[in-house]
Amino acid sequence: MKNNTLIHLGLALLRIVPSAFMLTHGYPKLMKLINGNTEFADPFGIGQAPSLFLAVVGEFICPLLMIIGFKTRWAAIPAAITMFVAAFIAHGADPFGRKELPLLYLAFFVIIMLLGPGKYSVDKK
Repeated sequence: MKNNTLIHLGLALLRIVPSAFMLTHGYPKLMKLINGNTEFADPFGIGQAPSLFLAVVGEFICPLLMIIGFKTRWAAIPAAITMFVAAFIAHGADPFGRKELPLLYLAFFVIIMLLGPGKYSVDKK
């Protein structure tokens, strides 16, 4: 395997694996939204339903886009913002162990934003 091929394979794994894991957090929120249960944290005072909608975008819609590699860098932005809010606002007063997972996702999404999707993607960059 050529070095370039390994780089693009690594970029594909970097965006697919964390994004697929994130879907397990976003899917239950999507189901809540679809079923009309909008009880959710409202850290910015915009309302529970809009806050839940934004979480669904960041934890389900954008990870789906990153998995297929469509508008990957743009999709990583809302996902990273969602994880920033989870780590520093929703769990701001919690111990590090509670913030660790959103911080890891935040790091992955920032790296994806910086590096892009690679050639094994719809964007093929």
